[in-house]
Amino acid sequence: MTAERLLTTEEVARRLGVKKATVYAYVSRGLLGSRRNADGKESLFAEPEVAAFVAGRKRPGAAPDAPAIHTGLTLITGTELFYRGHPAGELARMASFESVATLLWTGELRHVPVAPDPELRALAEAVTAPLPAGARLTDRLRVAVAAIATADRLRFDTTPAAVITRGRTILGTMVAALPVRAPAPHGSGLAGVLWARLTDRAPAPADLVALNAALVLLADHDLAASTFAARVAASTRAHPYAVVQAGLSALDGPLHGTASDLAYGLLTEVMRSQDAVGAISGRLRTDGWIAGFGHPLYPAGDPRAAVLLDLLAPAADEQPAAVRAALAEVTAAIGRHSGAAPTIDFALAAFALLNGMAADAGETIFAVARTAGWIAHALEEYADEPSRFRPNGRYAGWRPGAEGT
Repeated sequence: MTAERLLTTEEVARRLGVKKATVYAYVSRGLLGSRRNADGKESLFAEPEVAAFVAGRKRPGAAPDAPAIHTGLTLITGTELFYRGHPAGELARMASFESVATLLWTGELRHVPVAPDPELRALAEAVTAPLPAGARLTDRLRVAVAAIATADRLRFDTTPAAVITRGRTILGTMVAALPVRAPAPHGSGLAGVLWARLTDRAPAPADLVALNAALVLLADHDLAASTFAARVAASTRAHPYAVVQAGLSALDGPLHGTASDLAYGLLTEVMRSQDAVGAISGRLRTDGWIAGFGHPLYPAGDPRAAVLLDLLAPAADEQPAAVRAALAEVTAAIGRHSGAAPTIDFALAAFALLNGMAADAGETIFAVARTAGWIAHALEEYADEPSRFRPNGRYAGWRPGAEGT
């Protein structure tokens, strides 16, 4: 008879995509059963029960107040990611980000240049110039998008042609308005323009290929938190600039768009201390999780990370030895500890470190890339019934007339 497999609290948290404290809360509420191991110090969970709990959370009808969202944009199979039926990994290697944006918006894989509006760019640069020197690039993106929206008097036109035109304007302008650190490589598209805002290093052709691939791989990911926020905004018929602002706001959290910053910090700490296990232990103690490893939608490993890390590999001989060592040590240590594979956030952190970029480079790439996805989801939402997202709260406070204690 096969012994029942037991999972640790950390393994359960990773499968559910929550913190360990949330797992304990499920146990205390009787939603999930647990048992103690032999020494009584660690909670263990039966794998079949955890699987049933996961299925119950995803079961159709489990959230009756949530409207159905039918999308033709992105398919996640558990091992692969597809954009309108095209494997995202293949697109990352052979298609420009601009062509993938067009694919998401129109269904046609066609390269259409993305260029800034000169007047809007000047406005965006003027309003972001007074920001503190320590402002992150994504802070600048949020301010820039809010500013250029005020100058577009026709921004409330939500017909497909108008939204697509504004999508290209927003993408081109938001990137071009970021502070320039080096001349943009000629003829390199949006990836080249963004590169010149992320580092003062001159890129090799392979570097621009990798950055373009990162943008493609992050263009959409079904109904992630920021995309859901963008769709809620679009359902009220908010204009495309407001949709992007909603996405940018939801992206700004360590459990979503800024996870690559945390992975960058971990790698930097390992480079300094030469102690991968110690650095990982410290993060587990303070944060309860390790950013950049173990994606709940990809049990066997995030295919986006595999593609991006593979594109970084050809330049390995030129990469700083300390960065290479830290990447290998962290990956090996976490692999031995839990078997978790790197996510796209870890790959973004690796890309940033290897190219002399700041810690916020990964989230900036993420924000620029996902803007294409938010616009695509807005196009779908504008074609659906308006104001669909109005769930009812389950009131748990004092009832009127109830006596206090």
